[in-house]
Amino acid sequence: MQRRTKIVATLGPSTDDPKVLDAMIQAGVDVVRVNFSHGSPEEHLRRAEQVRNRARAHGRQVGVFADLQGPKIRIEKFKQGKVDLEEGARFVLDADLPSDAGTQERVGIAYKALTDDVTRGDTLLLDDGAVVLWVEEVSGSEIVTRVVVGGILSNNKGINRQGGGLSAQAITEKDRADIKVAAEMQADYIAVSFPRHAADIHEARELLYTAGGHGGIVAKIERAEAMQALEEIIEATDVVMIARGDLGVEIGDAELPAVQKQIIRIARSMDRVVITATQMMQSMIENPIPTRAEVFDVANAVIDGTDAVMLSAETATGKHVAKVIEAMDRICRGAERQRVDMAAHERRSPVRFQSVDEAIAKAAMYTANHTGVKAIAALTESGATPLWMSRISSGIPIYALTRHVETRRKVTLYRGVYPVSFDVTTTDHPQLNREAIDELRRRGAVRDGDLVIITKGDLTGVHGGTNAMKIICVGEEVRTME
Repeated sequence: MQRRTKIVATLGPSTDDPKVLDAMIQAGVDVVRVNFSHGSPEEHLRRAEQVRNRARAHGRQVGVFADLQGPKIRIEKFKQGKVDLEEGARFVLDADLPSDAGTQERVGIAYKALTDDVTRGDTLLLDDGAVVLWVEEVSGSEIVTRVVVGGILSNNKGINRQGGGLSAQAITEKDRADIKVAAEMQADYIAVSFPRHAADIHEARELLYTAGGHGGIVAKIERAEAMQALEEIIEATDVVMIARGDLGVEIGDAELPAVQKQIIRIARSMDRVVITATQMMQSMIENPIPTRAEVFDVANAVIDGTDAVMLSAETATGKHVAKVIEAMDRICRGAERQRVDMAAHERRSPVRFQSVDEAIAKAAMYTANHTGVKAIAALTESGATPLWMSRISSGIPIYALTRHVETRRKVTLYRGVYPVSFDVTTTDHPQLNREAIDELRRRGAVRDGDLVIITKGDLTGVHGGTNAMKIICVGEEVRTME
């Protein structure tokens, strides 16, 4: 059984060796993440091109998504690189302090507007909540705090306000420049960090298109404010990422599991792709095997219906790049067996279809789930039909047959969808059916006697033109529905 859940891996120093990239691709990575918070534009372009070259050498399609840094809501640097804060100590966040002059008593802040966003009584969480500060007063450029939870605090750690409320704009000047780099690398997706409302997503899309890019938009849900506008953000975007680090700090760890399930459910119901991210296999940065807690975390996300699970530092700077992908692959496959069993008990959604191609896609999945179909071949231009299909729970593989490399890259993120290079060269529909079936045969996906569903349009090369579904028995045509 092919793995349906997609694996996203972050590129970094640990993946620069071509041999490591080859091992990642062989282990089953589907999409790579280029983190614009670190490195130069030249490094990003080189890494994206290197991945695509190695993927072609392996006969694979690997998607690329560029993750924008977003606002730098961070402390600056310490003279000695780090300090050890004691509970009860006074500690000052100083917007006027030079960037590398931090001491045991104070440190600079990259986000200068923090002094306007906090007041006495606020709780600030640094380094994903590892250090907790209570605000005593705000005076000019200084935020005077008392250490509630102490510990080691090192350079450039993030700052969150418990409950949210920081006013930083989602798209910075750096992001605007990086969007042009993402367009140059032909990124399949770009991720917007810290969006607060749908307007942030619309702005990113417009900037990308203006720069000549054509990728989808990923909305990273990591602010408390984003939860207040969740459905409008999901409606505006193509992909939702549950960025559990900052989100968990802002809303509280205890709320995070239920929120993760809620976001997955809503995103799927709105026909959007969803990625679950942050610390999924964190121990494997150093260790060759995951903890049992990490196994359960990944499996639960898969059972809940996430399209993809993401690795960050585990692959960017970790010691066991291929092993962590292999471990995640095993866990996903095991969880998917449970998910397939559950799919048979799910009811049809009482939604009114908005278009003919959506109706064909959903009808094909309902038919496939009730007729023993072994595979689905979706002839597609934009990838919309296989996306709709992938929103219906099923263990049946969906092959997106398309001539467009951009579409093949895009569907690498869709759960249960596999990209296939396929060019329509005939207007004879029986011949086209045979060619599609032959392609599935070559891949070992079907054999004589298997039922296959083919979806396509009467007019080839037309976006949104899927209007036909055929049920084919491999070796002989059984039934036609048009």
